[in-house]
Amino acid sequence: MKKPSAVQLNLDAHLIEDADRKTKSMIGVGKDYRPFLDYLLYNARESGYTDIVIVIGEKDNSIKAYYGSKDSDNEFFGLKISYAIQPIPEGRTKPYGTADALWWGLKSRKDWIGKKFTVCNSDNLYSQKALKIMLNSEYPGALIDYNRSALEFDLSRIEKFAITVKNKNGYLIDIIEKPSAEIIQKILIQDGYLGVSMNIFSLDYDLILPILENLEPNPERDEKELPDAVKTLANKIENSVFAFPLSEHVPDLTSKEDIQQVKEYLEKYYYNIKF
Repeated sequence: MKKPSAVQLNLDAHLIEDADRKTKSMIGVGKDYRPFLDYLLYNARESGYTDIVIVIGEKDNSIKAYYGSKDSDNEFFGLKISYAIQPIPEGRTKPYGTADALWWGLKSRKDWIGKKFTVCNSDNLYSQKALKIMLNSEYPGALIDYNRSALEFDLSRIEKFAITVKNKNGYLIDIIEKPSAEIIQKILIQDGYLGVSMNIFSLDYDLILPILENLEPNPERDEKELPDAVKTLANKIENSVFAFPLSEHVPDLTSKEDIQQVKEYLEKYYYNIKF
């Protein structure tokens, strides 16, 4: 997000400043500069969630300044918000990735032992429908399996998304980046659509924690990635991670070029939300 845009952007200077200084989820893309994360939290609350953990960086105070300065149980419109800090290891310039972030989050919540939880990105706006599916899942693990054709991104961007591979009963087998034409054709024949993961999962605390603890960094990106942990669970315990098919768009705030599109989406669909 902090990289200069390759195209001319017609954005408010306030938004450019947010994008350059804050974590993506705190960019004020909503009405009256309401941060993006508010809308995800709104959907979570309306879906039945009450207990939220936000994993934050060591040096970014924008989230705690907005949602509450206490380490735990900050009241926010019916939600209780707590924080877990993901450190930057010595010798690195950034944290160890999404699986590492979840590990720090779970370490901060020993009271979740024996329970299930939902984990997702903070720069994607998952719908209430998707969040409810994850909240009510009875499987040891689950993910939303998004129909690639329903995502409203440029084709060049969509083609970079990893493809999910399921067995005939709908359980996850693999998540493949850059799948071959042969694999794509095989999935289309079996499922009737190409499913992609947008990093929203329902997981069992006791099953995923040891996997996170022993996960090796992805050799290409040198990060511990959550999809790799979920794949490990799927392969360790057969028929453990169910893929719920869903056809809908997921607004994404990855780069400065996404800001205007996300603003327009929020103005169209979330103009009258009440916190």
